[in-house]
Amino acid sequence: MFSNIRSLIFKLDPETAHNLAIKSLKFNFVPSLLDKEKDNPLFTTKLFGKNLDNPIGMAAGFDKNAEVYNSLFRLGFGFVEVGTITPYKQYGNPKPRVFRLVEDQALINRLGFNNLGAKNIIERIKQNSPIGLLGINIGPNKNTEKKMNDYIECFKTFHKVADYITINISSPNTENLRSFHDQVKLDELLKALNEEKKNLNSITPITVKISPDINDQEIEKISEVLLNNRIEATIVSNTSDSTRGNLKNIQGHQKGGLSGKPIEFQSTKLISKFYKILNGKIKIIGVGGVDSGKSAYEKFLAGANYVQLYTGMVFRGPNIINLIKKELKELLLRDGVKNFSEIVGKNKIT
Repeated sequence: MFSNIRSLIFKLDPETAHNLAIKSLKFNFVPSLLDKEKDNPLFTTKLFGKNLDNPIGMAAGFDKNAEVYNSLFRLGFGFVEVGTITPYKQYGNPKPRVFRLVEDQALINRLGFNNLGAKNIIERIKQNSPIGLLGINIGPNKNTEKKMNDYIECFKTFHKVADYITINISSPNTENLRSFHDQVKLDELLKALNEEKKNLNSITPITVKISPDINDQEIEKISEVLLNNRIEATIVSNTSDSTRGNLKNIQGHQKGGLSGKPIEFQSTKLISKFYKILNGKIKIIGVGGVDSGKSAYEKFLAGANYVQLYTGMVFRGPNIINLIKKELKELLLRDGVKNFSEIVGKNKIT
């Protein structure tokens, strides 16, 4: 069905098409999809102590205002991450700010954390209990001088309703946000968050979302900080503000974060490097170009314990989880494994 209407959807501005998708899910215009592989032991796993039907999650950025997470669970996602959410409502960057690169199976966005703000979103979540494992991605408002305070404020707001909270330090669309990749600044931020977590008697796990545009030395320093602060998982990786060399679409020059197939290998290689250093002590959620069983399989081989996607659904449609599981099943049965976790980290990329 999606393949029949994709050409019509792609005639719309990407942000308009996205808003239409949110409304369709919100009002149940997207039909429930039959999941033939539900509860298949090949895919079952645990994340932060909770059982998942499968390790494939929706990445932050799709459901920014936590409007359709339960609809996404019904589409088959094993877990869903909403946001990025800031303490106060903000419009984000001027439009146009999302660009669809069809030939490249990619998106470029410079949205800039557009969202309705923490107060609005926490009330919505309280009124609509999640039916699956819900992550909440948080970040600072654009004009905040002390960004650390915004992270702490958002953690205080959401820790009781989130199954985990992601600290977004890697969007290329908020000025100076990536400065938190600095070892000293990241350590200061995570220590402050852990102190707040202790004060709140909170057990909500913290994850950190990493940029794909970092070098080997930064990987080592970031890993050291994550380990020292006992972070339970890291998300590798966010969108890229480089990786433009081989793009075919004429809009490849647009400023913003590139996602989809062009960053697939870059993120997979990064996963492998983090896996080698973290040595199983911190779980890895792999993101970047996941749109098929093969792409998910390669992320697992590199060291990802779970994967997330967003751009893949733009190009393959709402049935993408069923498609991935069908394709992944064939690869896992070929390998003779009983559960996908048996292949995690088996193919280190150098």
